[in-house]
Amino acid sequence: MNPQLWNLLVNALGETLYMVGVSLALSAVFGIPLGVLLVITGPGHIRPNRAIHGTLAALINIGRSLPFIILLVAIIPFTRLLVGTSIGTNGAIVPLTVSAIPFLARLVESALLEVDRGVIEAAQAMGATTGQIIGKVLLAEAKSGLLLGLTITAVSLVGYSAMAGAVGGGGLGDLAIRFGYQRFQPEVMLATVIVLVILVQGVQSLGDWGARRLKRR
Repeated sequence: MNPQLWNLLVNALGETLYMVGVSLALSAVFGIPLGVLLVITGPGHIRPNRAIHGTLAALINIGRSLPFIILLVAIIPFTRLLVGTSIGTNGAIVPLTVSAIPFLARLVESALLEVDRGVIEAAQAMGATTGQIIGKVLLAEAKSGLLLGLTITAVSLVGYSAMAGAVGGGGLGDLAIRFGYQRFQPEVMLATVIVLVILVQGVQSLGDWGARRLKRR
């Protein structure tokens, strides 16, 4: 590839990292509390509430059942309302975040349900409050699983961000469509695929390494 295309590839990688990073942070802000609330309101847990649990579970299932490309188009008015545009990296962050929140919430639920109930019951017997149980027992005991959940979400967001490029979302997917497909430049497509593979491998390896370290503590 010529130097100009290399610069485009570097810029596209930066846009992808920006989209994935911001979307992951926002999905963690909303997805982790949602997963915690789903667990503690479940049957037999520390704050069982059938109505809240059933409503949350239904909303999460609805969110997860929508294919990303359909969600991307369906919420264009909402995206424009929030960021003023539905194209470019900022326009892609909204659907990426909306799609990642229910996905991450389910991963958080799975991680928290792995926490030994005996530890929770011991904390309750010692008079711990709900907040203390969530912060010092559930989240503390499940931190390795939570990191793996965030890693899986980040890898999924990399794939979704490439898909957003098909409708002008910017990033590596946009570069692959515009130059690799529409302008018939296979070297650009190949370079984009290689960068995406390296990026996913790097994120997954880093997450696995961090989770192993947290588990040993």
